[in-house]
Amino acid sequence: MEFRIDSSVLADAVAWAARVLPARSPMPVLGGLLLDAADGRLRVSGLDHEASARIEVEADTDVEGRALVLGRRLLDICKVLPRGRTQLAVEGSRLTVTSGDARFGLSLLPLDDYPAPPELPEIRGLVNGDAFATAVGQVAVAAGRDDSLPVLTGIRLALDGAVMTLAATDRYRYAVRTLEWQPGTDSGTGAASPAADVVVPARRLTEIARSLAGTGPARLALDVGSIGFESAGLRTTTRLLDGRLPRHDKLFALGEHALATTERAPLTEAVKRVAVVAEGDSPVQLTFTPTSIHLQAGYEDDVASQHLPATLAGPDTLTVAFNPNYLLDALTTLDAPEIHFHLLGPGQRALLTDGPTATHRHLLMSVKPLV
Repeated sequence: MEFRIDSSVLADAVAWAARVLPARSPMPVLGGLLLDAADGRLRVSGLDHEASARIEVEADTDVEGRALVLGRRLLDICKVLPRGRTQLAVEGSRLTVTSGDARFGLSLLPLDDYPAPPELPEIRGLVNGDAFATAVGQVAVAAGRDDSLPVLTGIRLALDGAVMTLAATDRYRYAVRTLEWQPGTDSGTGAASPAADVVVPARRLTEIARSLAGTGPARLALDVGSIGFESAGLRTTTRLLDGRLPRHDKLFALGEHALATTERAPLTEAVKRVAVVAEGDSPVQLTFTPTSIHLQAGYEDDVASQHLPATLAGPDTLTVAFNPNYLLDALTTLDAPEIHFHLLGPGQRALLTDGPTATHRHLLMSVKPLV
């Protein structure tokens, strides 16, 4: 195998494929990246027991062939390569990497021991890469971090007709985002793709979504155990999590409640400002009136406050308090100019939405107000 490629293109391809490599594995070959050069293209692939990634880029192929090398070592080399054309070639039991005056040699791993990559599941339809990346980022902040409850570390992905629903919760908050997608048809019957409801590891789906941004339409593939995406030379799969997230329908049905509205950007900055005196579990308190919102944080001598314009439909005044980090996560992922607070009262559920259409909803549990 021998080919030439721009060093920056190589570095990006290797970095993308290397993201699925396991930190530790009883199978050393799973720490490898497979380089496959043929027909003016370079394919870089990586996998572990849970995920796979493959990227295809242009390269000047002099000698077709395949090579398996330690992925993280190759990634480290790519990070320090001089800019410009880089030559990679198999010489005996090594892969040589030459760029300018720099030359590296990497030991080859046995190709015969490398597992076959998983097949892409059944294609279910198309989703816009940019819209999908935005939506995943908006709900991922609410995913759990506790591996003892694996299903809560995932993002629910539900398909129903032309609507995709993404949702995540860590039991203290619940984010839901809907977006349009283009369902395909069953290749055997010609009927529309059936509905689906699965849970995908949040970290994996976030990485995938970021890589799809700017690539245009992405094919979504799904079967009983895995999900995959393919777009613009990228192909990736990841396993699904067992179980289901708690349903959000009843949680989001607040019944009779107060509605407060204020501008999102000024509120976000005000929360950041007053939260500097909030230590530990200290909340940020929001007191709504028909014309304003008063923010307050801190106790005793270390306090901060700020007033902002707002509207309140319902009672003359209503005070709620939130964990400042959770509140900021919600505010920074909602992207509408105005934020709508649907409030039941102190210590109860509060629903933050991006407007009347509510394509993005973020449920928070309010906490005990300051005394």
